[in-house]
Amino acid sequence: MAGGDERRSTGGTAPADLSSEPGRVPTLGDRISDRAFRSLFALALRLPYERRVPLAGWIVARLVAPLAGYSSRVRANLARICPELSAATVHDLVRRVPDNVGRTVMELYSGPEFVARVRDLPLSGPGAAALEAAHREGRPVILATGHFGNYDVARAALIARGYRVGALYKPMRNPLFNAHYLKTISAIGTPLFPRGQRGMGQMLRFLKQGGMLGLLMDQHMAHGAPVTFFGQTARTATSAADLALRYRAELIPVYGIREPDGLSFRIIVEAPIAHGDPVEMTQAINDSLEALVRAHMDQWFWIHRRWKP
Repeated sequence: MAGGDERRSTGGTAPADLSSEPGRVPTLGDRISDRAFRSLFALALRLPYERRVPLAGWIVARLVAPLAGYSSRVRANLARICPELSAATVHDLVRRVPDNVGRTVMELYSGPEFVARVRDLPLSGPGAAALEAAHREGRPVILATGHFGNYDVARAALIARGYRVGALYKPMRNPLFNAHYLKTISAIGTPLFPRGQRGMGQMLRFLKQGGMLGLLMDQHMAHGAPVTFFGQTARTATSAADLALRYRAELIPVYGIREPDGLSFRIIVEAPIAHGDPVEMTQAINDSLEALVRAHMDQWFWIHRRWKP
């Protein structure tokens, strides 16, 4: 649910349209980087799915990550959070983490082929029955997830089987890139709600109508609650808990875990988080993701600046 979307079953809520959002005029740098990105992806999309996804992972891991500083950021985060890891393990993760990022981006840009691969995946885990019951009864659900595995696997699979799933996303700084990225994730499903007053209003109406809302909860929020992630303070928005309490919605963590073949996935639905104190509920979200990351260290986006003063 990484950016937020849904193409079917919008429940009367129009998809967010960024073309009408105020934004800055593209710079020359925006145009150059966007053209380079489009050209590379146009070439990659000519390859069979089974070749283009691993190729994208290789390019990001071997070329993009060192140049963009992602490799050093992964290394720095691991040194801070998991200093006990061996040098060989860190070296391996410095390659595998951006490889997963590259695969994820290419999968999202593969649209129908990606959806076809995940649409029939079974919902497993202790929260699957609760999620299915909420769908049958038309009750709102907050689907809490993170930048782990491929964060849009669950959204794509749920929408394909008729679930009403929307998501909140943060528009990208490059308006040209943002335009085709929004088009890409909208192909997986809508509605998509941009951060901001207009998007928030659409999102709340959708939730009140019994929709399911996917939220990415694993990025630093300066004014978030001082909860912990991997034992260190990682300020996290309490928005998922706040919305669940306000609209009496189930709060359910859900993840798409990449399988060893690098192309397949399984969907894990965790047990609903009990309603209570918003900060404690938010800590439970972090604990859920941390447990999964510890089991699959290469699948979380260690390139994020998750821990800040």
